[in-house]
Amino acid sequence: MAKYFNTEGPCYPDEHYMVNLDTRIQKIKVLIDQKKYFSINRGRQYGKTTTLNLLSEKLREHYSVFFISFEGLSDDSYKNAASFCRTFSGLLYDAIFYGETDGIADSSKKALKSMSQTNTADFPALSNLVSTLCSHAEKPVVLMIDEVDQAGNQEIFLSFLGMLRNQYLKRRQRPTFQSVILTGVYDIMNLKLKVRPDNEHQKNSPWNIAAEFDIPMSLRPSEIQEMLLEYEHDYHTGMNIVEIADLLYSYTSGYPYLVSRICKLLDEKVDRSFAWTKTGFLEAIRILSFTKNPLFDSLVNKLTDYPELGTMVWAILFRGDQVSYNPENPMIDLASMFGFVKNSNGIMVIANRIFETCFYNYFLSRKEVGSPLFAAGNVDKNQFINHGFLDMDLVLKKFMEHWNDLYRSADEKFIEDNCRKFFLLYLRPIINGTGNYYIESRTRDHGRTDLIVDYRGKQYIIEIKIWRGEEYHTRGEAQLANYLDAYHVRKGYMLSFNFNKNKVTGIKEIVCGDKIILEAVV
Repeated sequence: MAKYFNTEGPCYPDEHYMVNLDTRIQKIKVLIDQKKYFSINRGRQYGKTTTLNLLSEKLREHYSVFFISFEGLSDDSYKNAASFCRTFSGLLYDAIFYGETDGIADSSKKALKSMSQTNTADFPALSNLVSTLCSHAEKPVVLMIDEVDQAGNQEIFLSFLGMLRNQYLKRRQRPTFQSVILTGVYDIMNLKLKVRPDNEHQKNSPWNIAAEFDIPMSLRPSEIQEMLLEYEHDYHTGMNIVEIADLLYSYTSGYPYLVSRICKLLDEKVDRSFAWTKTGFLEAIRILSFTKNPLFDSLVNKLTDYPELGTMVWAILFRGDQVSYNPENPMIDLASMFGFVKNSNGIMVIANRIFETCFYNYFLSRKEVGSPLFAAGNVDKNQFINHGFLDMDLVLKKFMEHWNDLYRSADEKFIEDNCRKFFLLYLRPIINGTGNYYIESRTRDHGRTDLIVDYRGKQYIIEIKIWRGEEYHTRGEAQLANYLDAYHVRKGYMLSFNFNKNKVTGIKEIVCGDKIILEAVV
């Protein structure tokens, strides 16, 4: 069977196009060889299960590996110590029974089966069974548990962690697991906080024995290039591998699911005549932005579940607030765990362009109903398309007219906090279904931002700014002109919100070197 790009479950090198994870697997094996206990915590669909699958294969020669998952366990499994120990023993027994784990003594297999069927098991008995199992095994035993988030609200899970911790501390006296790896979105400290929020328990997590896991799991451009090279050998598309890999990385920051999903769209949904070109790539981004998927649903649900988190993300996106990256802040810690944000030189930024657009769409969709600018854009939209392309000159002109009618006397602070939102509300119905947009994070601050609009393969660069004086304005023109070079376009746009009493509104063309900037002042 031919290989394909997979976004439904774990990836396997013999079935799917995927990056080579050998280096990552080797680094994790070093931790296991050093007898470390640790957690792998990353956002949803970040390749955790794929990594553990490949790791278990790598370890099998030298270790007896139990790779189990808590996904799908019923609440009854966490009812009390007996039910949890029974369930856990059953998971280990099944791994042996189905040939997933080797090197375990028959006596241990029988003991696991017996405990999985009893109603009187407890953690001391389970601890003794683990010691017996490890002492009789032919090889050191490694335990890997996937989807530990499923146990997040269950207090009995903390007792299980306490048992593992106690065994770890006594491992010189009693045989135990060589290494334990727990994977999920939340780290164990946060699982602890969800059950026991008082200060004493915050400082005494049973997982304080865990080693730091700082091995990168995002995909690097060079790794993406290798994956595309394999695909190119099979299909001979003529793609510029370096260019496509760089585009994939610049939009996703190497988020594994997003890379695979975009490649899958390029392979299966975009017209093959231009699929693996920049135009085809932008078409794949458009399709991705307008298609529901579990990852985007999860992002939006988290904003609903944690309103403080939503407020913080809104402030970063629409007001340009610069939030210092401090993992001790619970909301920043949550956003980091979910994969929403990353640390950029001490400042918290949205993790990638795809997530950023997803957040913008979510917040804006909540404001569209009742928004006069959205309604105006919806009415105006058909007049902006000229021979299949977007007439951005006219978009700015019409926005300026509507703005002067609707918000000329609005409060300055209100406008400052919402100027980006206002323009995007007008723009969204105009490009919806055909175009896409994102905010360039490198230029986002309280006074200035660059909006990139993709429409039928053509990109429009629009600087949205608040007037801060003539010198600042002139410098902004030069910066925009330089920025246009990076996108290989000759014409750019500037939308300036000016609150001076003597301001002159209107549209004018500015020549800056070999670039033309159309500026609308409102």
